[in-house]
This record gives sequence, structure tokens and C-alpha cells, in this order.
Amino acid sequence: MKKITYPTEVLDVTIDHIDEYGYGYARYTHAPEKGSQGRRLNLFITNVVPGDVVRVSVPNAKGRGKATLGYDTLLQPGPTRNMDVPIDESVSGGTPLQYMQYDAQLQFKENMVKQYLDEEGFDTSLVQPIIGMKQPERYRNKMELTFGVNGELGMTQQGNFRKVIDLKDSVLMPEIMVAVKHAVSAWQHKYELSGYNKETETGLLRNLMMRYSFTTKELMVVFYATQSPEDFPEAIKELVEIMTTQFDSLVSLQWIEHAEAVERIQADAVHILHGRDYLIDVLNGFKYRIWPDTFFQANPVQAEKLVDLALEMADVNDSMKMLDLFCGVGTFSLPFAAKSQSLAGIEIVENSIISARRNAHDNGLENTFFMTSDARSGLPKLKEEWGQPDILLLDPPRSGAGGKVMRSIGRFGTDKVIYVSCAPKSLAQDIKSLRDFGYELISVQPVDQFPHTAHVETVVLLQKTQTAQ
Repeated sequence: MKKITYPTEVLDVTIDHIDEYGYGYARYTHAPEKGSQGRRLNLFITNVVPGDVVRVSVPNAKGRGKATLGYDTLLQPGPTRNMDVPIDESVSGGTPLQYMQYDAQLQFKENMVKQYLDEEGFDTSLVQPIIGMKQPERYRNKMELTFGVNGELGMTQQGNFRKVIDLKDSVLMPEIMVAVKHAVSAWQHKYELSGYNKETETGLLRNLMMRYSFTTKELMVVFYATQSPEDFPEAIKELVEIMTTQFDSLVSLQWIEHAEAVERIQADAVHILHGRDYLIDVLNGFKYRIWPDTFFQANPVQAEKLVDLALEMADVNDSMKMLDLFCGVGTFSLPFAAKSQSLAGIEIVENSIISARRNAHDNGLENTFFMTSDARSGLPKLKEEWGQPDILLLDPPRSGAGGKVMRSIGRFGTDKVIYVSCAPKSLAQDIKSLRDFGYELISVQPVDQFPHTAHVETVVLLQKTQTAQ
């Protein structure tokens, strides 16, 4: 049977709420036909706030149950819309909540934490008021931009990862990164260097990554490309000249070669065009060496608050042994090591463990023990090699630690567990697993780590109050 394609319809809809990904949700019901109920259409609309009335053009409107799209016209702003933000994609890439007043963003995120905890049966009165930022702009110390096939350099469009929005500016980027972006774009266009096309697997330039330390004022700029810089000697010579003359704080300019079509896993070659292969950043008074592939908290102001909160909840002292699970390069490890008798860290990425050891040494901390292992099998190995800690801290990826790891933590049996989360849904699902092991949720503190995005960080304390069931 031939599939029927219906015409595009222009609809006026009201945004009901914002979902966990930052899309505005609206429902439209078509008029009933031939005695049947009207077909419902679920719309997920970008760059809106609750209460906005918008006009949208929906292709094949009657032939689908849902659609994700942008709007054509803002007919009436919702009560929390920030009218000072221009309706312009070139300044809103990667920031789906940018059009929402900041107080409303904070309330949205606090409510999201409560919602997911409530769904798993936790007491939401334990959730403290979210900690926001006094200056929620230009806070990121790392940005990664994508080169488009038509000369764009920016963020992929929300809901359409094939389209790259050429950024003029971004509320996320410090001004030095904005300047780097424009200098790189001008250089690229002068030499007519192509952006990588994922569909045809052709093109040169994949991504531009920038890191900047607000404390040391060191700048790193990294190009990811499919060919060697030696294939473009004139262009590369001018690139080095541009970057070194325009940016005095540049300490590392790198060109990372990756020819395969798959997303980068292992670099084919790393070319240091200028300076060294790392920069130095400072967090909570501790120095860290940061390489291109190093995971490091992207908002240093709020990251310091996360560390302080974890220290406060743990109430650690110099007689306690501390375990940092998913320790990375030691963001939490070093501050805890400075206050505890000894600290162990477990991380599956070998390079991160090497960095953690080096960072501990650079900061004069000799009471640390770092182990390369996955979280689940690393726990019994650690107990055998290092002993039983008093407190366990985990800061897993957005997907969470998972039930198997959480049950291993429950069996491991530390008195306290501090969970630092970047996704409230996986947080609630994970800590539910600890109930059967006698742990009680004591405190929940949301932190707005990434203003203008839909992400929210949360620090929670669980205390072992009874024996396992």
C-alpha cells in the first residue's frame, strides 16, 4: 500500500513545558474526520519557554505522531521569556534555555531533580534550593566547535545534528574563545579549507577545541583534521603566525590527525604546532595539567562549589581513609587527599590515572594511591591491596554508574557515600540500589553547573544506617 504524505500545515501552539533535553512540548489535536477522534500531534520545539505561543510549519502534519522542529514566529512570549536575548541561532548554539529568565532556569532544574527523586520514592523535602551563579555567562573553560560543510564553525543545531550553526557569539564562551573562533574562520576561508562531511566522508577540518584557564590565563587551541598539517605548509605557517601574534596567552597549538570516518577514538598523529602539549589550570588551589583529551570540570566557579559541598557532606578528617571512584585526573581526589589520612582513586582510563598520579605529585600529596580498573571489579581489588575506606565518593558519567556498580558499592560497605551527579534521572535510579544495603538519603544539593543548558549537577549524601536486608 502506498504511504500517504500529507501537506505541510501551519499551526499556532502554546508551549506546555520544557523537557529534560531543553525542548518545549506542545500538543496539537487535529479536527476529527469521519467520526474518528482527532489525531494528536506531539511537538518538540527548540528555543522556547513555557507559555510561549508560537507558529510552526509541520511537514506531513497529519501523517505523523510527533515532530521536532524550530518555530517560525513568536506570537506571544511566555511569562518567563527573557526578551533581552535576540532570536538568533548564531548566538544561541548549545544553549536551549538561553531564552528563559535565569531564575526560571534554576527553578526548572530544581524541579527536575525533585521529579526524578520522587519517581523513585525518595523524600523531595531533602532537596535544598539550587545553587546558581552570580554571573552565568562566559563561564566555560572548554569549548568544542564543529566545522560545517559550507564553511560554518559553531554548534550543531538542536534537533538536527547534520546542520552546523555558524556562531557569531556564545553566552558560554569567554571572549578570548570568541576571538579565536573568528580568527580561525577567517583563516579557513582565506585558504578555502573544507569542513568534514560525515555523509560523504570527505573534507579536512573536523573540530576546533579550545581550553582556557581563568586562573593561569593559559590558552590551548586544538584542530582535529583528516590530514597532516604537512600537506598545507603555507596555510599552517600563517595559522601559527596568526595565533601566536593575536593571542599572547597561547601556550599550546595542536593539530590532531584522524583520518578514519568513525568518531575519533585514537589519533593517527599529534602535531605540536606551537608550545607544549598541555596547559595548567587551577581548581580549589590545586594545579592540574590538562591535555586535549583530559576530562576536567568545564565550569571552574561551580566546580569549586561541588568540591566544597562534597567535602562538607563527607566531614572528612585526617584519621579517615577516602575512596574516589571514577576519579578522572583527581578533581575531587586532591582536595580530599589534603584533608584525609589517605586517598585511593579508581578510574578505567589509564591516561587519567597517569595524570592523577602526576597531579598529586605536582601538588606535594604523597598519601594517594591510584588504580586503573573498571569501577565494579576495582572495588574488591582495592580492599585487598589498600584496605577499607571510611567514605566513598563517585562522580560517574551522565549515564550513571549502573545497578551492578551500585550494588557493588552497597556490598563494599563504607559508612558514607557521596554521589556527584550530572544527570538527575540516572542519579535517582542509581541511589535506589543502595536502599537494600541499609543506606539512607540524607541530603541533596542541586548546583547549576551549566547555565542556559538543560543540565544540572547534584551532590547527595547517603549514610549507612542499618545492616543490609
